[in-house]
Amino acid sequence: MTAMIVLFTDFGALDPYVGQLKAALVREAPAGTALIDLLHEAPRFDVASGAHLLAALHTAFPAGSIFVCVVDPGVGGARAAALVRADDKWFVGPDNGLLSVLAARATGAETWQVSWRPPGLSASFHARDLFAPIAAALARGEFPAARVRPVHGLDVRLPAGDLAQVIYIDHYGNAMTGLRAGSLAHDRELEVAGRRLAYTRIFAEAPAGQPFWYDNSIGLIELAIERASAAAALGLRLGDAVTACAAAGARGHAASTPMPKPGSSSPQ
Repeated sequence: MTAMIVLFTDFGALDPYVGQLKAALVREAPAGTALIDLLHEAPRFDVASGAHLLAALHTAFPAGSIFVCVVDPGVGGARAAALVRADDKWFVGPDNGLLSVLAARATGAETWQVSWRPPGLSASFHARDLFAPIAAALARGEFPAARVRPVHGLDVRLPAGDLAQVIYIDHYGNAMTGLRAGSLAHDRELEVAGRRLAYTRIFAEAPAGQPFWYDNSIGLIELAIERASAAAALGLRLGDAVTACAAAGARGHAASTPMPKPGSSSPQ
C-alpha cells in the first residue's frame, strides 16, 4: 500500500515553509508517497487548540498514516522531539503537548523520544530537518530505531478532556470549539460572547441570520450562521469561552452551567 504522510502545521500557505518541508519529504520518502496537506492554518503558537484539532482530525485517516505535526513555538529550546504510535498511526512532532490529547484518547499508544540530531540541523526548523527524516523512514517501512529511544509517555501532557473554548475559525467564519459532538444534549444552549445559541441540525434548517450550534463533520461542536460569518456577527476570537445553558424555555431556572475544565468529564 502506498505510504501516506499527513501535514498538520501553523506555517500558513503564503510562506516558504510548507514547500521546504515537502521537499525534504520527497527527497527521502519513497516515490509515490502521498503528501496530504491536512491543515497549515492551525492557530499560530496555540498548542492546546492545535492538540484538540489534531485529535479530532486524525480519526478520518487510515491505519499506517504518518503525521508530521508542527505547532512549535519552543523550537530549538529545551523541549524534546517525540514519535508516537497511537491507534496504529504515527505522529512525529514536538513534545510540547501537541500530540498529548490524541495519545491520551487512543485505545493504545507507544512513545519514543527522538534523540538523533542530524548534521546541519537548523535550530529554528525542526519540521524540515528532524521530523521529516523520521516520517520519511517510516514511509519507507523502516522503524528509525537508531534515532529514537522508548520512553514512558510524553513529557508534556495536556488534559485530554473537552476544551470549552473556540479553537479554530474557518474562512466562512464558522467557529469550532474543543467540545466533542455528543457531549451536549441538543435541548441545551451554548453561551458565547454574551449570546445564547440553540442547536440546529444542519445549515439548511437554521433561521436566516440566527447563530446556532451544531455537531460538525469531524466530531466537534461548532458555532455558525447560515451563509454568514458567525465570527464576525458575534465578535468571536480564538480562546473565547463557551458555556452550556438550559434552554430559555426550560422549566426551572435557566442559569448557565459551566462547561468542565479541561481534563474533566464532559457534560451529558
